[in-house]
Amino acid sequence: MLKNYIKIAWRNIWKNKLFSAINVISLAIGLSASFVIGLMVYYDFSFDTFHEDGDRIYRVVTDFETPQGNYKNGGVTPPMRIAAKEQLTGVEQSAYFYNWWISEAKAEANKQTFKDPERIILTEASYFDIFQYKWIAGSKATALQQPNSVVLTRKRAEAYFPNMPLAAVMGQSLVYDGTISATVSGIVEDFDKRTDLHFNEFISLETAKQTESSDQIFGDDWGNTNNASQLYIKIAQQSTPEQIKTQLATLSEAHVDADMLKYNNKRTFNLQALSDLHFDHEYGAYGYSDYEADKGILISLVFVALFLLLLGSINFINLNTAQAASRAKEIGVRKTMGSSKRQLVLQFLGETFLLTLIAALCSVVFCVLALKAFDSFMAEGIELSLMLTPWFAALVVVLVIVITLLSGFYPGVVLSRFKPARVLKGSVSSSKEKGVLRQVLTVSQFAIAQVFVIATLLVGKQIYYMMHQDLGFNTEAVAYLQTPWDDFSIDKRLVLEQELKRIPEIQNVSLGGMPPASFNMATRMGIFKKDGQELIQELQILNGDTEYLKLYDIELLAGRPALNDTIEEYVINETGMRAFGFKDPEKIVGQYLELNSHQRLIVGVMQDFNQRSLKDKVMPLMLTGDTSRDRRTNFRTLHVKLTGASSGWQNTIAKVEQLYQEVYPGEEFRLSFVDESISKFYKQEQRIATLLNWATGLAVLISCLGLLGLVIHTTSRRTKEIGIRKVLGASILQINALLCTDFLKLVIVAYVIALPIAWWGLHQWLEDYAYKTEMSWWVFALSGLGMMLLAVLIMSFKTLKAAIANPVKALRTE
Repeated sequence: MLKNYIKIAWRNIWKNKLFSAINVISLAIGLSASFVIGLMVYYDFSFDTFHEDGDRIYRVVTDFETPQGNYKNGGVTPPMRIAAKEQLTGVEQSAYFYNWWISEAKAEANKQTFKDPERIILTEASYFDIFQYKWIAGSKATALQQPNSVVLTRKRAEAYFPNMPLAAVMGQSLVYDGTISATVSGIVEDFDKRTDLHFNEFISLETAKQTESSDQIFGDDWGNTNNASQLYIKIAQQSTPEQIKTQLATLSEAHVDADMLKYNNKRTFNLQALSDLHFDHEYGAYGYSDYEADKGILISLVFVALFLLLLGSINFINLNTAQAASRAKEIGVRKTMGSSKRQLVLQFLGETFLLTLIAALCSVVFCVLALKAFDSFMAEGIELSLMLTPWFAALVVVLVIVITLLSGFYPGVVLSRFKPARVLKGSVSSSKEKGVLRQVLTVSQFAIAQVFVIATLLVGKQIYYMMHQDLGFNTEAVAYLQTPWDDFSIDKRLVLEQELKRIPEIQNVSLGGMPPASFNMATRMGIFKKDGQELIQELQILNGDTEYLKLYDIELLAGRPALNDTIEEYVINETGMRAFGFKDPEKIVGQYLELNSHQRLIVGVMQDFNQRSLKDKVMPLMLTGDTSRDRRTNFRTLHVKLTGASSGWQNTIAKVEQLYQEVYPGEEFRLSFVDESISKFYKQEQRIATLLNWATGLAVLISCLGLLGLVIHTTSRRTKEIGIRKVLGASILQINALLCTDFLKLVIVAYVIALPIAWWGLHQWLEDYAYKTEMSWWVFALSGLGMMLLAVLIMSFKTLKAAIANPVKALRTE
């Protein structure tokens, strides 16, 4: 019986090659999109799921409420390290670590130096109690008991001591930044599963007492919150996160910092589940790549996959119910010969299953091609090997079964209802109910596609707006060169500055901190006393010499630039000026502002410029000179304005690099263009745009394939009518209009339905941006006209062919 079902199903598929091809392509597109999106979702949700008792592991984090807004910090204050052990009940284990950034590590055995090694933490033995590692050498109980001890992962040990057996690595010495020595006391296996805790070097916490980070770790200042100070706890089985949060709130209230009260700030300690670490970037993670997982985008992608699958299933239902009349006699004969309704439904489900299986095989090929095409777009770990895992096979099986039932059940039930007597007399015709269903499904299909089209146009418009909006400073032909962070002196930087000024292709050079728009910007609380009142405002701080404003074309509205040396004086921006109650720039120049309990002079006012993405408003900001030069310079970046055509910049950069290596031999040359750095602000938007472009293209393609199939069926069914109309004098255009009108009405209805849905969704999306493009009427009009024009072209491809056919042949059609 099964063999006969398969044989008949294959014959019917082969008999209707065109419709079968449309169904296979539609389903294959939906399935391949689902497979790729499934890989992305699986990859991101699989992070840190392998830890023993992972559901009981939390990171202690800090929330701030200020008059300027709410902020989150993934770090804790130094005293929390001890408080977690001594004052929190219901905590089974606690582990503290400090992210340690160093400029070099030197292996004493081979005298090899490693520049800027990453993934190093200062921690305690309890870290290995919470996070289980496989030990190759040493013991977690003793490895970090002594100061100046270090545990390495296998990969780090092999990198530091190549060609040396791991057993021999034990006891070897490492020197950090030329001053701190540590002995290898343990070696562990690297985590072989996906994790955000990808550290390679674990140095005993006591070692920190020999570093400048000592106060950040062992201090008693409850007001000092540092993102590098990390605290993890493992909650006891009988405890709940809410109970721990209550205790943390009590700790927060018991240790209120005086400055926080002064500035009307509130701090609360909170918990972040380990499972949220990969997605919640507000607290910060330990990312060593540019990829950031976004749970909202992943959920949106799941809906995109479901919509594409739905569109493919709609094609299948529409085309199969449309062909009901052509298969009526087959069904009548089968019923007459004794086939039950159940057997007929199973027959049609079998055909659907076979088509879906073919589509699934095609989609796996499409999936491989898509992964290669999107290689640079996806996270590094999303690769073809994930397709060989059991969960992927399960996903394929589940989707094939679901689509078979979704697409094949209704057509099977409809066709099995035909009455044998009527069918064999040839009196079967499409019912009004089935016609209405096809119309509803077609409208739904085009409404979904229309929403995608509108969203693509508006998201593209917003990205164009952000990339071309005047930020308030010049980004063209401006690059910045970062110098070694471990060199605290200004001397070499001054030498390099003078050498760069001698290059003819460089128009201007400035010493300072980061560019005007940067991911990293320090802040301070400023107090301005006016009319007996204290106005408190958080201010971002930017460092730059007297050429900084000129190089970036930032207009000085009043006063003068701040001096280059250690005298603390400031140039404030317009937003900061208004925050302190001034409207005229000239009026605030010469006033004093309290910073860190010291009165500082405001010497100038500069125009506003955007410091971050256009999602954020312009914040109060002040520019100052090299205020801490006597301890460590703030001028660690050289900014250069290039001249000439961009084609010649490579030669200029080569000259800059040569000079840099003369001043800093062996150091990494890190030069970036400002406009490229700014584009990184919008990586998420560009990612969304890319996804939308593909989703829109696929949605439109599936919808148009379905429309083409229905038009082919309709023109075939009305062949004799077309012939009669031509004989009676109807023109080709009249016949084409007749055949297209009904379908075009459905496209228009779909457009009307899509308009409010798209407007509402995009309006909500744009609310996240402080500066945004307009929801222009032409975006909605263009998308609607474009979709209608495309539909007319697709329909006309078949209807014109039917309209110009010989009417004699049409009249002979049965």
